[in-house]
Amino acid sequence: MRAQPPISSPTHSAGAFSSSNNSAPGGRYPLVARGRTPLRVWLRTSGIEPVLRIVLCGASSLLIFAVAGARGLLETTESRADRRRRALTHTVRRWVGLLGELRGAYAKAGQFAASRPDLIPEEAAAALRTLRDRVPPLPPAEIRRAIEAELEMPLEEAFKEFDPLPLGAASIAQVHRAALPDGTPVAVKVQYPWIQASISADLKVLRTLARGLLRLSSNRRWTFDFERFFAEFAVGLAEELDFEAEARAASEIAANLADDSSIQVPRVIASHTRTRVLTMTYYPCLNIADSTGLANLGVQPSKVLEIVVRAYAKQIFQDGLFHADPHPGNLFVLDEPEASQNPRVLFVDFGLHRRLSPELQNEMRQGIFALMQRNVDLFVERMNALEMIAPGAELGVRKAVSQMLDRIASEGGSDALMNAPGSQVLSLKDEAKRLLEETPGLQLPNDLLLYAKTLAYVFALGEELDPNVDLMKISVPYLLQFLAARD
Repeated sequence: MRAQPPISSPTHSAGAFSSSNNSAPGGRYPLVARGRTPLRVWLRTSGIEPVLRIVLCGASSLLIFAVAGARGLLETTESRADRRRRALTHTVRRWVGLLGELRGAYAKAGQFAASRPDLIPEEAAAALRTLRDRVPPLPPAEIRRAIEAELEMPLEEAFKEFDPLPLGAASIAQVHRAALPDGTPVAVKVQYPWIQASISADLKVLRTLARGLLRLSSNRRWTFDFERFFAEFAVGLAEELDFEAEARAASEIAANLADDSSIQVPRVIASHTRTRVLTMTYYPCLNIADSTGLANLGVQPSKVLEIVVRAYAKQIFQDGLFHADPHPGNLFVLDEPEASQNPRVLFVDFGLHRRLSPELQNEMRQGIFALMQRNVDLFVERMNALEMIAPGAELGVRKAVSQMLDRIASEGGSDALMNAPGSQVLSLKDEAKRLLEETPGLQLPNDLLLYAKTLAYVFALGEELDPNVDLMKISVPYLLQFLAARD
C-alpha cells in the first residue's frame, strides 16, 4: 500500500510518524506524550518548567565536557580531540532533544537558527534541522479537547471519522486524518493547546538565553543586530500560530496557480478551520523523492521536476507570495490512474510562506543586476539599502564581496547566469553562503534569506531528482519578467 501523507502537515514537517508505528524514526520519542495536568500546564506556560530543564541540560552539558576532559588527560592529542568532538555531538543532541520536547517557541528557535548560515555553524544547523519532524505528539484526549474548544462542537459532530493517532507532529502542531460528516477525507492540523499562552514567557527566556550565549561567544560571526533578528523571529512565530492566516495564504497561492492543471493545492475547509485548527482536503499521494513509488506509478521524475520548478518560478518571480519550504516532505505526486501520462504535484504545509514587498523586490532586482555586471559599488549599495551591513563593517564587506565576484567571474558564473545549468546556480548559492559565514557584520533580512533558500532548495531538489533537467531554461521567462518589472 502506498503512503498517503497529510495534505497539511505540521509546520516544517510531513508525515514524520505513521499510524502503524509506536515511535518516531529511530525510536527517539514515544508516539504519544504523557498528558498534562493543570499544574504541569501552569509550570509550562509560566516559563518555570523550561527554565528548570534548561538549567539541568546546561549542568549535564558541563559535566559531559568535564568528564571528557578528565579522561583525555592520559590520551594522545588526536584521541583528546576525538573525545571532545564526541562530547560536543552528544551535547548538541541533548539540547536539540530538549528543544523538541519543549515545542513551541523553543523548537521554532532551533529551526530559525538552523536557517541562518550567517550565524550558526553547519554542524549545529544540521542537528537543529531535525526539529522539523521529531517532536513527541500529544495524547488523543488533549487533541480532542483542543479541537472541541476551537470548533465549539463535539468531535463526533465535527467529523464522521477521526484517527486518534497522528500522521505527524512538529514544533507547534500535529496532524490527524479524518472525514467530514459528508465523508470528505481531510487532514486536521491541531495546534498544541498551551502554545499561545506560553509565548510571552518563552520569548523572555529565549531572549535572556540568546543574550547570554552572545556574551560568552568569541566568534566574530555574532556581530549582528540582535534585537532586529529576535524581532523577526517573534513576528514569524506569531504568524505561524495563526492557522487562519495560513489558510488564506494557501487559498491565495492556489488561486495564483489555478491555471496550471498539473498543480494541486488542498482546499481549505472553512467550516472546520479556526486560529488553532486547520482542516484541508486530503489526497492519496507519493513523496516526490520516492523513486521506487514513482516508478511503480509510471511517473518520470523529470516531469515532476518541471512542474515543481515552473510553480516556484511563478510564485517567486511573478506572484511575490510563495510557499517557502520546498523540501520533499511538503511536495507529493497524486496517486491517480492518469499519473503516468499527466502527473500532478501536490503542495502541502503553508505555515512557512512569505510575501515580498514591492520595495524589497526592487532592491533585489538591483542586486541581481549588480551581480550580472560584477559591480561591487552597486552590490554594496543595495546591501546597505536592505540594512544588511552592520555599522562599521562596510569596508570588510566590500572586500569580501569583491573577492566573491572575482571568483564568480573566473568561473563565468555571472556572464552566463541566464544559461547556467543547475549545478552552476548551486555554486553561486555556495558562494553566497560562504560570504555570509565568513564576513563579520553581514546580516541578511529573514524574508530575503527565505527567498534565497527557497530558490536554493528548488535547484538542489533538481540535482536530486534529475540533474539532466534544465531548471534555468524553465525559470528564465519568469526571471526576465521579474527583472523587467522595474519601478
